[in-house]
Amino acid sequence: MARTAFDPFREMDRLLSDVTRTPASVGMPMDLFRDGDNFVAQIDLPGVDPDSIDIDMDGDTVTIRAERSARDGEKIQWLTRERAVGTFARRLTLGRGLATDKITADYSDGVLTLTIPVAETAKPRKIPLNRGGDTVSGEVVGGSEQKAVASE
Repeated sequence: MARTAFDPFREMDRLLSDVTRTPASVGMPMDLFRDGDNFVAQIDLPGVDPDSIDIDMDGDTVTIRAERSARDGEKIQWLTRERAVGTFARRLTLGRGLATDKITADYSDGVLTLTIPVAETAKPRKIPLNRGGDTVSGEVVGGSEQKAVASE
């Protein structure tokens, strides 16, 4: 059984973020997970017109904006109104090692899915071993023999 040390600063940060959560983030609940060589963000945007969704990349920050319009009319009499309306925004700060030029976005069934691939340079790989003077099967590169190693 793994033990984790109690970190009062991390716990306080978590509590403060719960208390100070803005309506924008509440209006855009998100799941974030890694699936193989991709990070996937799934953001719930039910009732949002796909034409109102705007996704921008600035440096290492992705900003998602969307608008849910209010249903108005002279004959409408609201009994309960719990769904937030207006413009919502959510920012994701991306770490290093991601292929930000290959991010894709899909909106289906009220869910915006961002797929963020891991960059090739950040993936685990094998480093070829040069053996000076030894005869090893492999390609000759720059006068020395190199054993070919396949990536997993």
